[in-house]
Amino acid sequence: MKNRYLNSMVPTFIIRHIHKIKYLGLAVLLIALVYSFVMHAAWLVLCYGLALFLFGMQCIEEGLNNAAGGTLEQLLTKSTETPTKGFLFGIGSTFILQSTTLVSLLTIAFLSTGMITLAGGLSVILGTNLGATSGAWLLALAGQSISLSPAAIPMLVVGVLIGFLDKRLKFFGQVLIGISLIFLGIDAIKEGFDAFGNNIELQSIDASSMTQVLLFTLLGFLLTCVLQSSHATLILILAALSSGQVTLIQGFAIALGSNLGSSFTTALVGMLSGDRNGQRLALAHLIYNWVTALLALILWVPLTFAVHWIAKIAGMSSPLLQLALFHTLFNVLGVSVFWGIQDKFVQKLKLFLPDRKPSKRLPDDSEAVLPIYLHGNMLKASDTAIEAVNQEMEHLTTLGLEVICHAIYVPNDALYYPSENLPPPKPPLNLNVRSLYEWQIKPLYSEILSFTSNIDIHNDRKLQKRLTEAHMVAFQVVEMVKQSKQLQNNMQHFLSDSSTEIYQEYMALRNNVYEMLLYFNRVRQLPADSLESEQAIKNFTHYIETSAPPHLNVIDRLREHTIDKMQASSLMNDLNYAHRIGTALSEILISLYNISTKPKKKKKKKRKSKKEARTTADAHIITTKEV
Repeated sequence: MKNRYLNSMVPTFIIRHIHKIKYLGLAVLLIALVYSFVMHAAWLVLCYGLALFLFGMQCIEEGLNNAAGGTLEQLLTKSTETPTKGFLFGIGSTFILQSTTLVSLLTIAFLSTGMITLAGGLSVILGTNLGATSGAWLLALAGQSISLSPAAIPMLVVGVLIGFLDKRLKFFGQVLIGISLIFLGIDAIKEGFDAFGNNIELQSIDASSMTQVLLFTLLGFLLTCVLQSSHATLILILAALSSGQVTLIQGFAIALGSNLGSSFTTALVGMLSGDRNGQRLALAHLIYNWVTALLALILWVPLTFAVHWIAKIAGMSSPLLQLALFHTLFNVLGVSVFWGIQDKFVQKLKLFLPDRKPSKRLPDDSEAVLPIYLHGNMLKASDTAIEAVNQEMEHLTTLGLEVICHAIYVPNDALYYPSENLPPPKPPLNLNVRSLYEWQIKPLYSEILSFTSNIDIHNDRKLQKRLTEAHMVAFQVVEMVKQSKQLQNNMQHFLSDSSTEIYQEYMALRNNVYEMLLYFNRVRQLPADSLESEQAIKNFTHYIETSAPPHLNVIDRLREHTIDKMQASSLMNDLNYAHRIGTALSEILISLYNISTKPKKKKKKKRKSKKEARTTADAHIITTKEV
């Protein structure tokens, strides 16, 4: 291993055989699990049901997410314009996907790409917590001594057949398979708890009322952290409650702990996000759930009394329905507390997690540049991943422009705050483009390729086209940086002595490249997917094509003996390098425009042109017949 300090702390034997030790530990765990299955048949049935339930949830999430395509992203962008819309979207999406974790992570991903605001994301998070209560009600209704296997088996058969017969409906088949596995899992979990009989008697734990509540809240928290699903914890509570393994109050406490566990796992993944807003939303989700749980514990007596009172009036004699009612009430309590203070909450989050100070990206003592917008949770939705890649392309392009500025010895500030007269380069003139490429452009380019290789585009031609354009942008940036690396060699040599004639020629070349970069930046800042941007790109491309390297001027200088033949050959080569940089900039603008442009608009235009062409052709045929 490369870390010397770690090598000094860890024995060499462990370092050499760490993978073997990991696999050995996994093998021991599996053997112990198999042994427990052999010794306790009821435990095997319980784990079998839990495995079916979790796998069924995974099938539903994947099926709905893949079938939705970009619909979820488009709906989220439009549905977070106001807090109420965001809240309702959070409820609806959680009811459909039946996963607060999935919706929360997608919201963090959309926030990181700038598709929604922090306030809009907070509204969605509030909605997801209330939407999660729908799962508790569905599980409670399904868990009341009703066998779901007769309905599950036909659904399983139909789902499998759909997947084989029609690939376009494969995702719908996944959803049916997931629902059927959940039904089978619920029945198996109920059978497992019934088989335990009196082996588990949690209701007989001798502890004071509040101590018992805190103990079972911790149990629910740990269960959800291990299972990574609050729905799985809820189905275990409901099964244990229906078989008399736990009391109703204990079930309330475990449900409260499951809410804490779901927010903890989501926050842990969200805090790993490099984007500040994503970290703020993850922290907001954690704070919301823990404050809600604290309020529920403080108001435990009136809250449980309200559950029994409402259940008595509504005729809810089943403890399962009372558990779902409790789950709903404490989530409504949390939403009512946070709803009126959303703006203040957002401001506090920004104070607690302030924006990072922009680090210097180009001095020699800086660290290697890493992606800003590419995070693993964005791969959950293809459109979100493509949007993140698009923004990272802008980041890579900006870095490429700054490297070219270094190649022609122009300060980076001049790229963003241009002046009428570009000052001459200040010595010493260092050759630094190669090092900048090695620790800045190349690492970022590698990370982009690694991220795009993990995007699941499901043979979607539109997404494939946008991904291809993104790869073209990255390739062109790398190529123009390589050209600038060649350009800097002679720039350093000939710009060191201002008394020579060749100095003036290279100063003119330097000014031309600088003006080209400024022109590119102006075009790039125009609103994407607009006629103005399209026309500006055409003008820039025409500008690059018509500004061919003036080789004749170099020959004239050589004929006049103002420069020698070696200087002339160097200047001609560098003029070609500059022209290639301009061509790469033109290709980058075209690719960025194609990524940002929505394909739907193009299709409509094509359809109109086809109709017009058919009308013109029909008119031509009629005219020909008349003649």
